[in-house]
Amino acid sequence: MQTEKTQKAISLLQEKAKELGRLPKKSDFPPESIVFIKQMLGPWTRALEKAELKPVSQSYLEKKARCKAKRREKRNSRQEKQEKK
Repeated sequence: MQTEKTQKAISLLQEKAKELGRLPKKSDFPPESIVFIKQMLGPWTRALEKAELKPVSQSYLEKKARCKAKRREKRNSRQEKQEKK
C-alpha cells in the first residue's frame, strides 16, 4: 500500500519525466525535492524503478535473491542448532 507522501514522490518523478521527455536526474530537482523523493522511495535508481520510469535491473534482482537465500540459510542453521540443544 502506498502512502499519500509516497504517491506524491512518484508523481514528482513521473511529471518531471513527462516534462523532460527523458529520465529525470537529481540535478533536475531542487535539493528539498531530492531529499523528499529519496526519503520516500530510497536511492535514486530505486526511486526511478518504483515510479515505473526504469525497469528493475537484473543485477539488483539477483543481489536481492542472494541476500534472501543467505538470510534463509542463517535462519535454518540457527534453528538446527537450537533443535540439537
